Amino acid sequence: MKLTAREMAVFGMLGSLMYLSKILLEFLPNIHLLGVLTMAYTLVYRKKALYPIYIYVLINGLMAGFSTWWLPYLYLWAVLWGATMLLPQNLPRWAQPPVYMAVCGLHGLLFGTLYAPAQALLFGLDFQGMIAWIIAGLPWDAVHAAGNFFAGMLICPIVSLLRRLEQSAGRL
Repeated sequence: MKLTAREMAVFGMLGSLMYLSKILLEFLPNIHLLGVLTMAYTLVYRKKALYPIYIYVLINGLMAGFSTWWLPYLYLWAVLWGATMLLPQNLPRWAQPPVYMAVCGLHGLLFGTLYAPAQALLFGLDFQGMIAWIIAGLPWDAVHAAGNFFAGMLICPIVSLLRRLEQSAGRL
């Protein structure tokens, strides 16, 4: 996955845009555009979407501190990237919005569950403790799921915009 100088600049800006979107929406608990942008970047850039995603993860660590909360971010966004990569590339246009919204919402719902194994390892929780941690976080995961689901309406317009910009640059 060799990158051109243009791709490095674009992916740096896209990763920074992810971080900026997170900061601008921090006043809303568990509501953000990170899932939307992860999916949109993946639908347009495929494997190379990992660059802006992990630029975001790195910036987030640099700005908020590399602590135990950050370690699960090393795999949490890769799960959504992988799920998006598994979606058929030739989905009918009418099916794209509901499928993308559902996947984005499901990632929000599963966020705490995906986060839990790292928390259990880092803080010495046994299996029962990990399950209790997941259950305690379910209300926040429900908010996260709803936010991701409705924000998922933006995936298709963002994908369309990114593809148009890439075509105008002669890249796609």
